[in-house]
Amino acid sequence: MTVPADPLSAAEKDERSALIAAFAAFGFWGVIPIYWKWMAAVPAPQILAHRVIWTAIFLVILLSWNGRWVEVLTAIKSRRTTLYCLASGAAISLNWLVFIWAVNANRVLETSLGYFMTPLVNVLFGAVFLRERLSRFQLASVILATLAVLNLTFGYGSFPWIAVVLAVSFGLYGLLRKVSGTAATPGLFIETILLVPVGMVYLVIQQTKGTLFFGAPHWTASVLLFTTGVVTGLPLVWFGHAARHLRLTTLAFLQYIAPSCTFFLGVFLYDEPFTRAHLITFALIWIALAIFTAETVRRWRAARTATATAARISEASA
Repeated sequence: MTVPADPLSAAEKDERSALIAAFAAFGFWGVIPIYWKWMAAVPAPQILAHRVIWTAIFLVILLSWNGRWVEVLTAIKSRRTTLYCLASGAAISLNWLVFIWAVNANRVLETSLGYFMTPLVNVLFGAVFLRERLSRFQLASVILATLAVLNLTFGYGSFPWIAVVLAVSFGLYGLLRKVSGTAATPGLFIETILLVPVGMVYLVIQQTKGTLFFGAPHWTASVLLFTTGVVTGLPLVWFGHAARHLRLTTLAFLQYIAPSCTFFLGVFLYDEPFTRAHLITFALIWIALAIFTAETVRRWRAARTATATAARISEASA
């Protein structure tokens, strides 16, 4: 006699694999500065151009493997979607460029601050552009983040523009992706393929000027540049699997793995200066994130309770 499969067991397996995928994705993003440091001799714009081109090639393989070209064709038929993807592609390219440049300019700590600030920027953008109402706790989080930036500006003596650009560009990217309505992988492909001609033209110009870091005698750099597509695409695949099977609140907690890893890399591996102004700024950001996360969990639990109550009322009335 055949024993039917337990659907709960299947769900638990999916959740377990999704949890592993989430740790892999955020952990990978957290230590990726090490990878960019290996290419410190290559100018950041060249790395970005290669990253766009090889990511597009990787996504062609991935979309073909999963049979998702229909989604891509459907999306590009919409002029609105294409324009949004072009804009989001420009936003993520700026984010990638600044991040790569900052890592190789020994500003890893500031990139960490930028990605700690990103969830708070997302909340602010939701309020400003999508008319989402901020709760008192969310508003307090945004105010604390603003104070953190001002503290580093006046306490350390320079505006943390890298952190702000990373947070704003990634927040803008998320906003544009949300309103575009495209799925993760097809959307990323459209974004990158629209930028491939720009990247190719730039690399050709560098070749004619004799400043291209690709091919002989730059074999090590060439191999690393070739792998930028996989390095970009693979963690996104892991993240996509995690997002499908994990609760949003779980992802909200796990997303802090990446900037935490980057923070420790900057302080302990690369010996970047960590002043009192940095300590106060990061403390304010961490307090803001604690408030923000607690509020997210509270809202999720309230929504879950309301749904369960509505279901019980519906069953009783039936």
